[in-house]
Amino acid sequence: MSDPVSPSRAGLPGVAPKIGDVAPDFSARTTQGRLRLSDLRGRWVLLFSHPADFTPVCTSEFLAFAAASDRFRAMNCALLGLSVDSLSAHLAWVEAIRAQFGVTIPFPIIEDPSMAIARAYGMLDETAESSATVRAVHAIDPEGVIRAVVWYPMSVGRSVAELLRLVTALQRVTADDVLTPEGWMPGDDTVLPAVQTQQDAAAAGPAWFMRMRPDDAA
Repeated sequence: MSDPVSPSRAGLPGVAPKIGDVAPDFSARTTQGRLRLSDLRGRWVLLFSHPADFTPVCTSEFLAFAAASDRFRAMNCALLGLSVDSLSAHLAWVEAIRAQFGVTIPFPIIEDPSMAIARAYGMLDETAESSATVRAVHAIDPEGVIRAVVWYPMSVGRSVAELLRLVTALQRVTADDVLTPEGWMPGDDTVLPAVQTQQDAAAAGPAWFMRMRPDDAA
C-alpha cells in the first residue's frame, strides 16, 4: 500500500519551518475525505497536532474545538486536526467521542502514520523515540504563510479561548498597521509600530516606544 501522505516543503530537509515561512504543503487522508493543505488558500487555517488517538488531554481539546467551531468558521478559519495514528483509529476515536459525549467532531482529522507531516513541520526529527512532541499549533494565513506556532507538552491542555484570541489578533494586525498588546481583545486599544527615526521619537513624546490608540475596528 502506498503512503497516503505526500508532503512537500521549501527549504532544507530537517529544518523546521518558522514564522514567516510558507507552510509545508501536503495531501493526506482525513476523517472527511482526502485533503490538500494548499486547497485551503484564501482561508486562515489552524493546524493542531496530537501524538496519539484516545488520549485524555487531546480528547478534551477536541470537545472544546468542536464547541468553538462556529466561531472559527465565522472568522474564515478552517480547523485541521492531525494525529500520527491511522484513519481507522481516527474514525473510531470520533465515534467514541460521539457515543460518550454526544458531540460530533465537525473538522477533519488528518492521518499521519508515517509521521511525514509531523517531520515536515519540525515536530519530530529522525532521532525521535516517540511522538510526544507532536503537540504544536500552526496558525497559517490565507497566503499559506505560518504566522504563529504554539507548542504544548502532552500533560497540559491547550486553551481554545486563547487560540481564538490569537487568530483574532493576527487578523487584526494583518488588516491594519497596528500591533496588539498583552492580552489584547477586540475593542481594546492597539499599539502603533515603533518609530524609526530620532525625529519621529521626539515628535511622539515620552511614550514614543509604546504609543496606544483606540481599536478602529471595534
